[in-house]
Amino acid sequence: MSFLLGLVMGITVGIGLIVMFVRSENSRSKWRSDFATTIAAFARMTVEDSRKILPSQLYPSWVVFSQRQKLTWLNSHLTKIWPYVNEAASELIKTNVEPILEQYRPIILSSLKFSKFTLGTVAPQFTVTKRLKKGVSIIEHGADGITLELELQWDGNPSIVLDINTRLGVALPVQVKDIGFTGVFRLIFKPLVDEFPCFGAVCYSLRQKKKLDLTLKVIGGDISTIPGIADAIKDTIENAIEDSITWPVRKIIPILPGDYSDLELKPVGTLEVKLVQAKELTNKDIIGKSDPFAVVYIRPLPNRMKTSKTINNQLNPIWNEHFEFIVEDASTQHLVVKIYDDEGLQASELIGCAQVQLHELEPGKVKDVWLKLVKDLDVQKDNKNRGQVHLELLYVPFGMENGFTNPFAPKFSMTSLEKVLKSGADGIEVIENGNSVMQKRREVIVRGVLSITVISAEDLPAVDIMGKADPYVVLILKKSDIRNKTRVVNDSLNPVWNQTFDFVIEDGLHDMLILEVWDHDTFGKDYMGRCILTLTRVILEGEYKDTFLLDGAKSGRLNLHLKWMPQPIYRDRE
Repeated sequence: MSFLLGLVMGITVGIGLIVMFVRSENSRSKWRSDFATTIAAFARMTVEDSRKILPSQLYPSWVVFSQRQKLTWLNSHLTKIWPYVNEAASELIKTNVEPILEQYRPIILSSLKFSKFTLGTVAPQFTVTKRLKKGVSIIEHGADGITLELELQWDGNPSIVLDINTRLGVALPVQVKDIGFTGVFRLIFKPLVDEFPCFGAVCYSLRQKKKLDLTLKVIGGDISTIPGIADAIKDTIENAIEDSITWPVRKIIPILPGDYSDLELKPVGTLEVKLVQAKELTNKDIIGKSDPFAVVYIRPLPNRMKTSKTINNQLNPIWNEHFEFIVEDASTQHLVVKIYDDEGLQASELIGCAQVQLHELEPGKVKDVWLKLVKDLDVQKDNKNRGQVHLELLYVPFGMENGFTNPFAPKFSMTSLEKVLKSGADGIEVIENGNSVMQKRREVIVRGVLSITVISAEDLPAVDIMGKADPYVVLILKKSDIRNKTRVVNDSLNPVWNQTFDFVIEDGLHDMLILEVWDHDTFGKDYMGRCILTLTRVILEGEYKDTFLLDGAKSGRLNLHLKWMPQPIYRDRE
Protein backbone atom coordinates (compact mmCIF):
# COMPACT_ATOMS: atom_id res chain seq x y z
CA MET A 1 0.00 0.00 0.00
CA SER A 2 2.80 2.39 0.92
CA PHE A 3 4.55 1.49 -2.32
CA LEU A 4 1.50 2.35 -4.41
CA LEU A 5 0.99 5.60 -2.54
CA GLY A 6 4.61 6.60 -3.08
CA LEU A 7 4.39 5.69 -6.74
CA VAL A 8 1.28 7.80 -7.25
CA MET A 9 2.78 10.73 -5.38
CA GLY A 10 6.02 10.45 -7.39
CA ILE A 11 4.16 10.38 -10.68
CA THR A 12 1.99 13.33 -9.61
CA VAL A 13 4.97 15.41 -8.53
CA GLY A 14 6.86 14.53 -11.69
CA ILE A 15 3.97 15.49 -13.91
CA GLY A 16 3.57 18.71 -11.91
CA LEU A 17 7.24 19.56 -12.37
CA ILE A 18 6.99 18.89 -16.09
CA VAL A 19 3.89 21.07 -16.38
CA MET A 20 5.56 23.88 -14.45
CA PHE A 21 8.70 23.64 -16.59
CA VAL A 22 6.68 23.71 -19.82
CA ARG A 23 4.63 26.68 -18.62
CA SER A 24 7.81 28.45 -17.56
CA GLU A 25 9.40 27.87 -20.95
CA ASN A 26 6.25 29.03 -22.73
CA SER A 27 6.16 32.14 -20.57
CA ARG A 28 9.83 32.88 -21.21
CA SER A 29 9.32 32.31 -24.93
CA LYS A 30 6.35 34.70 -24.94
CA TRP A 31 8.38 37.28 -22.96
CA ARG A 32 11.24 37.01 -25.45
CA SER A 33 8.83 37.43 -28.37
CA ASP A 34 7.15 40.47 -26.76
CA PHE A 35 10.54 41.96 -25.91
CA ALA A 36 11.77 41.49 -29.50
CA THR A 37 8.56 43.10 -30.79
CA THR A 38 9.09 46.07 -28.47
CA ILE A 39 12.70 46.48 -29.56
CA ALA A 40 11.64 46.33 -33.20
CA ALA A 41 8.99 48.97 -32.54
CA PHE A 42 11.61 51.24 -30.92
CA ALA A 43 13.87 50.69 -33.92
CA ARG A 44 11.11 51.95 -36.22
CA MET A 45 10.42 55.02 -34.10
CA THR A 46 10.87 58.43 -35.68
CA VAL A 47 11.89 61.66 -33.97
CA GLU A 48 8.24 62.70 -33.84
CA ASP A 49 7.30 59.40 -32.11
CA SER A 50 10.01 60.03 -29.49
CA ARG A 51 8.69 63.53 -28.85
CA LYS A 52 5.15 62.16 -28.33
CA ILE A 53 6.37 59.68 -25.69
CA LEU A 54 8.58 62.12 -23.77
CA PRO A 55 8.70 65.93 -23.96
CA SER A 56 12.06 67.42 -24.91
CA GLN A 57 12.67 68.90 -21.43
CA LEU A 58 12.94 65.37 -19.97
CA TYR A 59 15.90 64.48 -22.17
CA PRO A 60 19.54 65.17 -21.14
CA SER A 61 21.09 68.34 -22.55
CA TRP A 62 23.34 66.37 -24.87
CA VAL A 63 20.41 64.73 -26.67
CA VAL A 64 19.39 66.68 -29.79
CA PHE A 65 16.74 65.97 -32.40
CA SER A 66 18.10 68.15 -35.21
CA GLN A 67 21.16 68.32 -37.41
CA ARG A 68 21.16 72.06 -36.76
CA GLN A 69 22.48 73.13 -33.39
CA LYS A 70 23.25 76.37 -31.58
CA LEU A 71 26.86 76.49 -30.44
CA THR A 72 26.83 78.91 -27.53
CA TRP A 73 29.49 76.83 -25.82
CA LEU A 74 31.76 77.19 -28.86
CA ASN A 75 31.45 80.99 -28.81
CA SER A 76 32.51 81.00 -25.16
CA HIS A 77 35.60 78.88 -25.80
CA LEU A 78 36.49 80.78 -28.99
CA THR A 79 36.51 84.03 -27.02
CA LYS A 80 38.91 82.51 -24.49
CA ILE A 81 41.40 81.20 -27.06
CA TRP A 82 41.09 84.13 -29.51
CA PRO A 83 44.36 85.84 -28.43
CA TYR A 84 46.26 82.69 -29.37
CA VAL A 85 44.32 82.27 -32.62
CA ASN A 86 45.06 85.91 -33.52
CA GLU A 87 48.77 85.43 -32.95
CA ALA A 88 48.94 82.20 -34.96
CA ALA A 89 46.60 83.13 -37.81
CA SER A 90 47.64 86.73 -38.54
CA GLU A 91 51.03 85.89 -40.06
CA LEU A 92 49.60 82.88 -41.90
CA ILE A 93 46.82 84.94 -43.50
CA LYS A 94 49.23 87.72 -44.42
CA THR A 95 51.61 85.28 -46.14
CA ASN A 96 48.83 83.58 -48.14
CA VAL A 97 46.78 86.63 -49.10
CA GLU A 98 49.57 88.97 -50.25
CA PRO A 99 50.32 87.06 -53.51
CA ILE A 100 46.59 87.05 -54.37
CA LEU A 101 46.31 90.79 -53.72
CA GLU A 102 49.23 91.28 -56.09
CA GLN A 103 47.47 89.14 -58.71
CA TYR A 104 44.36 91.34 -58.65
CA ARG A 105 46.19 94.61 -58.04
CA PRO A 106 44.49 97.51 -59.88
CA ILE A 107 46.40 98.89 -62.84
CA ILE A 108 46.61 102.33 -61.20
CA LEU A 109 48.79 100.83 -58.42
CA SER A 110 52.40 99.74 -58.79
CA SER A 111 52.47 97.74 -55.54
CA LEU A 112 50.07 96.58 -52.83
CA LYS A 113 51.42 94.91 -49.66
CA PHE A 114 50.68 94.58 -45.96
CA SER A 115 52.84 96.53 -43.57
CA LYS A 116 50.81 95.43 -40.55
CA PHE A 117 48.25 92.67 -40.06
CA THR A 118 46.56 91.56 -36.84
CA LEU A 119 42.99 90.34 -36.36
CA GLY A 120 42.37 92.40 -33.22
CA THR A 121 40.87 91.51 -29.86
CA VAL A 122 37.24 90.82 -30.85
CA ALA A 123 36.53 87.15 -31.55
CA PRO A 124 34.01 86.13 -34.21
CA GLN A 125 30.75 84.58 -33.05
CA PHE A 126 28.68 81.74 -34.42
CA THR A 127 25.21 83.12 -35.00
CA VAL A 128 21.66 81.89 -35.56
CA THR A 129 19.77 83.17 -38.60
CA LYS A 130 16.16 84.26 -38.23
CA ARG A 131 15.09 82.27 -41.27
CA LEU A 132 16.73 78.90 -40.60
CA LYS A 133 17.37 79.30 -36.86
CA LYS A 134 20.69 77.52 -37.06
CA GLY A 135 24.26 78.04 -36.04
CA VAL A 136 25.76 74.85 -37.45
CA SER A 137 24.47 72.32 -39.95
CA ILE A 138 25.79 68.75 -40.00
CA ILE A 139 25.83 66.97 -43.35
CA GLU A 140 26.75 63.28 -43.36
CA HIS A 141 28.19 61.52 -46.41
CA GLY A 142 27.72 57.95 -45.23
CA ALA A 143 31.01 56.32 -44.28
CA ASP A 144 32.97 58.71 -46.47
CA GLY A 145 33.00 61.94 -44.47
CA ILE A 146 31.16 64.59 -42.46
CA THR A 147 30.60 68.24 -43.41
CA LEU A 148 29.88 71.03 -40.93
CA GLU A 149 28.50 74.39 -42.07
CA LEU A 150 28.85 77.13 -39.45
CA GLU A 151 27.40 80.60 -39.78
CA LEU A 152 29.83 83.18 -38.44
CA GLN A 153 29.60 86.90 -37.74
CA TRP A 154 32.58 89.13 -37.05
CA ASP A 155 32.43 92.83 -36.20
CA GLY A 156 36.16 93.07 -35.66
CA ASN A 157 38.69 95.68 -34.65
CA PRO A 158 41.68 94.46 -36.69
CA SER A 159 44.84 96.45 -37.21
CA ILE A 160 45.50 96.17 -40.95
CA VAL A 161 47.65 98.63 -42.87
CA LEU A 162 48.32 98.40 -46.61
CA ASP A 163 51.39 100.02 -48.16
CA ILE A 164 50.22 101.32 -51.54
CA ASN A 165 52.35 102.84 -54.28
CA THR A 166 50.59 104.48 -57.23
CA ARG A 167 52.03 104.74 -60.72
CA LEU A 168 52.22 108.47 -60.14
CA GLY A 169 54.91 107.83 -57.53
CA VAL A 170 52.64 108.55 -54.55
CA ALA A 171 53.04 106.24 -51.52
CA LEU A 172 50.00 105.84 -49.26
CA PRO A 173 49.62 103.89 -46.00
CA VAL A 174 45.94 102.81 -46.06
CA GLN A 175 44.26 101.49 -42.93
CA VAL A 176 41.50 98.88 -43.21
CA LYS A 177 39.10 99.31 -40.28
CA ASP A 178 35.53 98.73 -39.08
CA ILE A 179 35.25 95.32 -40.72
CA GLY A 180 31.79 93.76 -40.60
CA PHE A 181 31.56 90.23 -41.96
CA THR A 182 28.85 87.57 -42.04
CA GLY A 183 29.26 84.26 -43.84
CA VAL A 184 28.90 80.51 -43.71
CA PHE A 185 32.08 78.45 -43.32
CA ARG A 186 32.29 74.83 -44.40
CA LEU A 187 34.46 72.23 -42.67
CA ILE A 188 34.86 68.81 -44.29
CA PHE A 189 36.25 65.92 -42.25
CA LYS A 190 37.31 63.33 -44.78
CA PRO A 191 38.03 60.44 -45.06
CA LEU A 192 36.67 58.79 -41.92
CA VAL A 193 39.13 56.24 -40.50
CA ASP A 194 39.38 53.89 -37.50
CA GLU A 195 42.47 55.64 -36.16
CA PHE A 196 42.14 58.59 -33.74
CA PRO A 197 40.96 61.34 -34.37
CA CYS A 198 38.79 59.30 -36.79
CA PHE A 199 39.39 61.47 -39.90
CA GLY A 200 42.37 61.83 -42.20
CA ALA A 201 42.18 65.50 -43.17
CA VAL A 202 40.17 68.69 -42.71
CA CYS A 203 39.09 70.99 -45.55
CA TYR A 204 37.86 74.49 -44.81
CA SER A 205 36.22 77.02 -47.11
CA LEU A 206 33.92 80.03 -47.10
CA ARG A 207 30.68 78.44 -48.31
CA GLN A 208 28.71 81.71 -48.59
CA LYS A 209 29.68 85.33 -48.13
CA LYS A 210 26.59 87.22 -46.97
CA LYS A 211 28.06 90.58 -45.98
CA LEU A 212 31.43 92.31 -46.09
CA ASP A 213 31.67 95.93 -44.97
CA LEU A 214 34.94 97.76 -44.39
CA THR A 215 36.30 101.30 -44.18
CA LEU A 216 39.49 102.53 -45.88
CA LYS A 217 41.37 105.46 -44.40
CA VAL A 218 44.67 106.99 -45.44
CA ILE A 219 46.82 107.50 -42.35
CA GLY A 220 47.32 111.23 -42.06
CA GLY A 221 45.24 112.05 -45.15
CA ASP A 222 42.03 111.60 -47.14
CA ILE A 223 41.69 108.67 -49.56
CA SER A 224 39.11 110.57 -51.63
CA THR A 225 41.87 112.87 -52.89
CA ILE A 226 42.74 110.15 -55.43
CA PRO A 227 39.50 109.37 -57.32
CA GLY A 228 38.61 105.71 -57.74
CA ILE A 229 41.36 104.28 -55.54
CA ALA A 230 39.03 103.30 -52.67
CA ASP A 231 36.69 101.33 -54.97
CA ALA A 232 39.69 99.71 -56.69
CA ILE A 233 41.13 98.51 -53.38
CA LYS A 234 37.75 97.19 -52.19
CA ASP A 235 37.31 95.28 -55.47
CA THR A 236 40.81 93.83 -55.04
CA ILE A 237 39.99 92.63 -51.51
CA GLU A 238 36.70 91.10 -52.72
CA ASN A 239 38.50 89.28 -55.56
CA ALA A 240 41.21 88.04 -53.20
CA ILE A 241 38.60 86.55 -50.85
CA GLU A 242 36.72 84.99 -53.76
CA ASP A 243 39.85 83.44 -55.28
CA SER A 244 41.56 82.28 -52.10
CA ILE A 245 38.91 80.79 -49.82
CA THR A 246 35.38 81.02 -51.28
CA TRP A 247 33.79 77.67 -52.15
CA PRO A 248 34.51 75.62 -54.23
CA VAL A 249 38.08 76.71 -53.38
CA ARG A 250 39.15 74.85 -50.26
CA LYS A 251 42.22 74.60 -48.05
CA ILE A 252 43.34 71.13 -46.97
CA ILE A 253 44.98 70.39 -43.63
CA PRO A 254 46.32 66.79 -43.41
CA ILE A 255 45.81 65.29 -39.95
CA LEU A 256 47.08 61.76 -40.60
CA PRO A 257 49.69 60.69 -43.19
CA GLY A 258 48.13 59.88 -46.56
CA ASP A 259 47.33 60.99 -50.09
CA TYR A 260 44.51 63.56 -50.08
CA SER A 261 44.79 64.75 -53.68
CA ASP A 262 41.16 63.70 -54.27
CA LEU A 263 40.09 66.52 -51.91
CA GLU A 264 41.77 69.22 -54.01
CA LEU A 265 39.78 71.57 -56.22
CA LYS A 266 39.41 70.05 -59.68
CA PRO A 267 37.23 70.92 -62.69
CA VAL A 268 34.41 68.39 -63.11
CA GLY A 269 32.84 69.58 -66.37
CA THR A 270 31.90 72.46 -68.64
CA LEU A 271 28.75 74.54 -68.91
CA GLU A 272 27.76 75.80 -72.34
CA VAL A 273 25.55 78.91 -72.15
CA LYS A 274 23.72 80.51 -75.04
CA LEU A 275 22.47 83.96 -74.09
CA VAL A 276 19.54 84.22 -76.47
CA GLN A 277 17.54 87.33 -75.63
CA ALA A 278 15.70 89.36 -73.00
CA LYS A 279 12.28 90.94 -73.10
CA GLU A 280 10.24 93.62 -71.32
CA LEU A 281 13.30 95.10 -69.60
CA THR A 282 12.83 98.06 -67.25
CA ASN A 283 13.74 101.34 -68.93
CA LYS A 284 16.49 103.08 -66.95
CA ASP A 285 16.87 106.07 -69.28
CA ILE A 286 14.83 109.28 -69.10
CA ILE A 287 15.35 110.00 -72.79
CA GLY A 288 15.14 107.04 -75.15
CA LYS A 289 15.49 103.44 -74.02
CA SER A 290 18.07 101.45 -72.09
CA ASP A 291 21.22 100.11 -73.77
CA PRO A 292 21.34 96.62 -72.21
CA PHE A 293 24.26 94.24 -71.95
CA ALA A 294 24.67 91.06 -69.91
CA VAL A 295 27.34 89.80 -67.54
CA VAL A 296 27.37 86.02 -67.09
CA TYR A 297 29.45 84.05 -64.60
CA ILE A 298 29.70 81.10 -62.22
CA ARG A 299 32.53 82.52 -60.11
CA PRO A 300 32.64 86.34 -59.90
CA LEU A 301 36.29 86.73 -60.83
CA PRO A 302 37.40 89.18 -63.55
CA ASN A 303 38.99 86.47 -65.70
CA ARG A 304 35.94 84.19 -65.42
CA MET A 305 33.14 86.64 -66.14
CA LYS A 306 31.73 86.95 -69.68
CA THR A 307 30.20 90.15 -71.04
CA SER A 308 27.85 90.33 -74.01
CA LYS A 309 27.73 93.08 -76.59
CA THR A 310 25.60 96.14 -75.89
CA ILE A 311 22.30 96.50 -77.76
CA ASN A 312 21.54 100.20 -78.03
CA ASN A 313 18.12 101.72 -77.37
CA GLN A 314 16.31 98.41 -76.93
CA LEU A 315 14.15 96.87 -74.18
CA ASN A 316 13.82 93.54 -76.01
CA PRO A 317 17.45 92.82 -76.99
CA ILE A 318 18.56 89.78 -78.97
CA TRP A 319 22.14 88.68 -78.29
CA ASN A 320 22.38 85.03 -79.43
CA GLU A 321 25.89 84.79 -77.92
CA HIS A 322 27.62 81.64 -76.72
CA PHE A 323 29.85 81.30 -73.62
CA GLU A 324 31.65 78.39 -71.97
CA PHE A 325 32.43 78.02 -68.26
CA ILE A 326 34.41 75.56 -66.16
CA VAL A 327 32.33 73.80 -63.48
CA GLU A 328 34.08 72.75 -60.27
CA ASP A 329 31.15 71.60 -58.11
CA ALA A 330 27.86 71.02 -59.92
CA SER A 331 26.02 70.25 -56.67
CA THR A 332 26.49 73.72 -55.14
CA GLN A 333 27.51 76.16 -57.89
CA HIS A 334 25.08 78.30 -59.86
CA LEU A 335 25.11 80.41 -63.00
CA VAL A 336 24.40 84.12 -62.53
CA VAL A 337 23.14 86.50 -65.22
CA LYS A 338 23.08 90.25 -64.60
CA ILE A 339 21.57 92.69 -67.08
CA TYR A 340 22.93 96.26 -67.03
CA ASP A 341 22.12 99.51 -68.79
CA ASP A 342 25.26 100.91 -70.40
CA GLU A 343 25.68 104.53 -69.28
CA GLY A 344 28.81 105.30 -71.30
CA LEU A 345 31.48 106.94 -69.12
CA GLN A 346 29.34 106.61 -66.01
CA ALA A 347 28.88 103.42 -64.00
CA SER A 348 26.43 100.97 -65.59
CA GLU A 349 23.08 100.63 -63.84
CA LEU A 350 21.72 97.21 -62.89
CA ILE A 351 18.39 96.37 -64.55
CA GLY A 352 17.97 92.95 -62.95
CA CYS A 353 19.61 89.60 -62.27
CA ALA A 354 18.77 85.89 -62.20
CA GLN A 355 20.46 82.59 -61.40
CA VAL A 356 20.22 78.89 -62.24
CA GLN A 357 21.33 76.11 -59.88
CA LEU A 358 23.60 73.73 -61.80
CA HIS A 359 22.26 70.66 -59.98
CA GLU A 360 18.93 71.31 -61.73
CA LEU A 361 20.52 70.61 -65.15
CA GLU A 362 20.47 67.10 -66.57
CA PRO A 363 23.97 66.25 -67.83
CA GLY A 364 24.23 66.07 -71.59
CA LYS A 365 20.78 67.58 -72.19
CA VAL A 366 20.07 71.13 -73.36
CA LYS A 367 17.73 73.07 -71.06
CA ASP A 368 15.80 76.02 -72.46
CA VAL A 369 14.84 78.48 -69.69
CA TRP A 370 13.22 81.88 -69.26
CA LEU A 371 14.35 83.51 -66.01
CA LYS A 372 12.52 86.32 -64.24
CA LEU A 373 14.84 89.19 -63.35
CA VAL A 374 14.97 90.37 -59.74
CA LYS A 375 16.71 93.26 -58.01
CA ASP A 376 18.73 91.09 -55.61
CA LEU A 377 19.50 87.37 -55.80
CA ASP A 378 19.18 87.06 -52.01
CA VAL A 379 15.63 88.47 -52.15
CA GLN A 380 13.69 86.32 -54.61
CA LYS A 381 10.28 87.91 -53.87
CA ASP A 382 10.33 90.89 -56.20
CA ASN A 383 6.89 92.08 -57.28
CA LYS A 384 8.24 94.61 -59.76
CA ASN A 385 8.44 93.46 -63.37
CA ARG A 386 12.08 93.93 -64.41
CA GLY A 387 11.89 91.68 -67.47
CA GLN A 388 13.00 88.16 -68.39
CA VAL A 389 16.12 86.65 -69.90
CA HIS A 390 16.23 83.61 -72.20
CA LEU A 391 19.06 81.04 -71.91
CA GLU A 392 19.96 77.67 -73.37
CA LEU A 393 22.15 75.61 -71.04
CA LEU A 394 24.15 72.42 -71.54
CA TYR A 395 26.19 70.85 -68.72
CA VAL A 396 28.68 68.19 -69.81
CA PRO A 397 30.69 66.39 -67.08
CA PHE A 398 34.22 65.38 -68.01
CA GLY A 399 34.45 61.78 -69.18
CA MET A 400 30.81 61.64 -70.21
CA GLU A 401 30.31 59.06 -72.94
CA ASN A 402 28.41 60.46 -75.92
CA GLY A 403 28.39 57.25 -77.94
CA PHE A 404 29.71 58.45 -81.27
CA THR A 405 32.72 57.82 -83.47
CA ASN A 406 35.53 60.06 -84.64
CA PRO A 407 33.84 63.34 -85.69
CA PHE A 408 36.45 63.91 -88.38
CA ALA A 409 35.81 60.61 -90.13
CA PRO A 410 34.63 61.13 -93.75
CA LYS A 411 31.24 59.48 -93.22
CA PHE A 412 30.54 60.98 -89.82
CA SER A 413 27.04 62.43 -89.44
CA MET A 414 26.38 64.83 -86.57
CA THR A 415 22.88 64.71 -85.14
CA SER A 416 23.08 66.26 -81.65
CA LEU A 417 24.32 69.49 -80.18
CA GLU A 418 26.38 67.62 -77.59
CA LYS A 419 28.43 66.08 -80.42
CA VAL A 420 28.99 69.53 -81.84
CA LEU A 421 29.99 71.23 -78.64
CA LYS A 422 32.03 68.51 -76.94
CA SER A 423 34.42 65.61 -77.61
CA GLY A 424 36.21 65.60 -80.93
CA ALA A 425 33.96 68.33 -82.23
CA ASP A 426 35.93 70.55 -79.90
CA GLY A 427 38.23 70.33 -82.80
CA ILE A 428 41.52 68.44 -82.45
CA GLU A 429 42.72 66.61 -85.53
CA VAL A 430 45.67 64.25 -85.08
CA ILE A 431 48.02 64.10 -88.08
CA GLU A 432 50.83 61.58 -88.17
CA ASN A 433 53.94 62.84 -89.95
CA GLY A 434 56.68 60.23 -89.84
CA ASN A 435 57.53 59.65 -86.19
CA SER A 436 55.90 62.90 -85.03
CA VAL A 437 52.29 63.51 -84.11
CA MET A 438 50.89 66.98 -84.75
CA GLN A 439 47.61 68.32 -83.36
CA LYS A 440 45.73 70.79 -85.51
CA ARG A 441 42.82 72.84 -84.20
CA ARG A 442 39.62 72.62 -86.19
CA GLU A 443 36.31 74.43 -85.81
CA VAL A 444 32.99 72.69 -86.36
CA ILE A 445 30.58 74.51 -88.65
CA VAL A 446 27.05 73.11 -88.29
CA ARG A 447 25.79 73.42 -91.83
CA GLY A 448 22.47 72.11 -93.04
CA VAL A 449 19.09 72.74 -94.59
CA LEU A 450 16.31 74.04 -92.38
CA SER A 451 12.80 73.31 -93.60
CA ILE A 452 10.08 75.42 -91.95
CA THR A 453 6.37 74.87 -92.48
CA VAL A 454 4.21 77.77 -91.28
CA ILE A 455 1.01 75.84 -90.60
CA SER A 456 -1.37 78.34 -89.07
CA ALA A 457 -1.98 80.96 -86.38
CA GLU A 458 -4.64 81.16 -83.70
CA ASP A 459 -6.29 83.92 -81.71
CA LEU A 460 -4.41 86.78 -83.35
CA PRO A 461 -5.15 90.28 -82.01
CA ALA A 462 -7.62 92.32 -84.07
CA VAL A 463 -5.96 95.38 -85.61
CA ASP A 464 -8.53 96.44 -88.25
CA ILE A 465 -11.53 98.65 -87.54
CA MET A 466 -13.87 95.77 -88.39
CA GLY A 467 -12.25 93.55 -85.75
CA LYS A 468 -10.36 91.45 -88.27
CA ALA A 469 -6.85 91.34 -89.78
CA ASP A 470 -5.07 90.36 -93.00
CA PRO A 471 -2.07 88.51 -91.49
CA TYR A 472 1.06 87.21 -93.10
CA VAL A 473 4.38 85.93 -91.61
CA VAL A 474 7.89 87.18 -92.39
CA LEU A 475 10.67 84.62 -91.77
CA ILE A 476 14.13 86.05 -91.01
CA LEU A 477 17.46 84.30 -90.40
CA LYS A 478 19.22 86.76 -88.11
CA LYS A 479 22.88 86.05 -88.86
CA SER A 480 22.61 85.72 -92.64
CA ASP A 481 19.67 88.18 -92.90
CA ILE A 482 17.84 85.91 -95.35
CA ARG A 483 14.12 86.71 -95.55
CA ASN A 484 10.97 85.13 -96.90
CA LYS A 485 7.26 85.55 -96.27
CA THR A 486 3.95 83.74 -96.52
CA ARG A 487 0.94 84.81 -98.52
CA VAL A 488 -1.66 87.15 -97.02
CA VAL A 489 -4.83 85.59 -95.59
CA ASN A 490 -7.62 88.16 -95.68
CA ASP A 491 -10.11 88.87 -92.89
CA SER A 492 -8.98 86.21 -90.45
CA LEU A 493 -7.67 86.00 -86.87
CA ASN A 494 -7.07 82.25 -87.27
CA PRO A 495 -5.30 82.05 -90.64
CA VAL A 496 -4.07 78.82 -92.22
CA TRP A 497 -1.04 79.00 -94.54
CA ASN A 498 0.55 75.52 -94.76
CA GLN A 499 3.54 76.98 -96.62
CA THR A 500 7.01 75.44 -96.46
CA PHE A 501 10.29 77.33 -96.80
CA ASP A 502 13.81 75.88 -97.09
CA PHE A 503 16.89 77.76 -95.88
CA VAL A 504 20.53 76.76 -96.30
CA ILE A 505 22.09 77.40 -92.89
CA GLU A 506 25.84 78.02 -92.91
CA ASP A 507 26.32 78.13 -89.12
CA GLY A 508 23.46 76.54 -87.20
CA LEU A 509 25.00 77.00 -83.75
CA HIS A 510 25.06 80.77 -84.04
CA ASP A 511 22.07 81.54 -86.25
CA MET A 512 18.47 82.00 -85.15
CA LEU A 513 15.03 82.24 -86.71
CA ILE A 514 12.70 85.22 -86.22
CA LEU A 515 9.07 84.97 -87.35
CA GLU A 516 7.19 88.28 -87.44
CA VAL A 517 3.43 88.45 -87.93
CA TRP A 518 2.15 91.53 -89.79
CA ASP A 519 -1.24 92.81 -90.83
CA HIS A 520 -1.35 93.79 -94.51
CA ASP A 521 -3.01 97.11 -95.33
CA THR A 522 -3.41 98.88 -98.65
CA PHE A 523 -1.38 101.85 -97.45
CA GLY A 524 1.04 100.12 -95.06
CA LYS A 525 1.29 97.32 -92.51
CA ASP A 526 0.75 96.85 -88.76
CA TYR A 527 3.04 94.81 -86.52
CA MET A 528 1.20 92.06 -84.61
CA GLY A 529 3.94 90.12 -82.77
CA ARG A 530 6.87 87.79 -83.22
CA CYS A 531 8.50 84.47 -82.23
CA ILE A 532 12.26 84.06 -81.78
CA LEU A 533 13.69 80.55 -82.08
CA THR A 534 17.23 79.27 -81.84
CA LEU A 535 18.11 76.25 -83.95
CA THR A 536 19.26 74.20 -80.97
CA ARG A 537 16.13 72.09 -80.61
CA VAL A 538 15.74 71.23 -84.29
CA ILE A 539 19.47 70.32 -84.51
CA LEU A 540 19.05 68.05 -81.47
CA GLU A 541 15.75 66.40 -82.44
CA GLY A 542 16.00 66.53 -86.21
CA GLU A 543 12.31 67.35 -86.58
CA TYR A 544 9.50 68.66 -84.40
CA LYS A 545 6.08 70.31 -84.49
CA ASP A 546 5.03 72.83 -81.84
CA THR A 547 2.96 75.91 -80.97
CA PHE A 548 4.64 79.18 -79.99
CA LEU A 549 3.18 82.22 -78.27
CA LEU A 550 3.63 85.59 -79.94
CA ASP A 551 5.84 88.06 -78.05
CA GLY A 552 4.74 91.68 -78.02
CA ALA A 553 1.07 90.81 -78.55
CA LYS A 554 -1.92 90.51 -76.22
CA SER A 555 -2.75 87.12 -77.72
CA GLY A 556 -1.82 84.85 -80.59
CA ARG A 557 -0.03 81.59 -81.33
CA LEU A 558 1.92 80.22 -84.29
CA ASN A 559 1.83 76.55 -85.28
CA LEU A 560 5.10 75.49 -86.91
CA HIS A 561 6.81 72.37 -88.20
CA LEU A 562 10.62 72.41 -88.38
CA LYS A 563 12.97 69.85 -89.93
CA TRP A 564 16.78 69.78 -89.98
CA MET A 565 18.92 68.00 -92.58
CA PRO A 566 22.55 68.23 -91.34
CA GLN A 567 25.57 68.71 -93.58
CA PRO A 568 28.43 69.30 -91.07
CA ILE A 569 31.68 70.76 -92.40
CA TYR A 570 34.96 71.69 -90.77
CA ARG A 571 37.48 74.46 -91.24
CA ASP A 572 40.94 74.85 -89.79
CA ARG A 573 41.47 77.42 -87.08
CA GLU A 574 44.38 79.79 -87.31
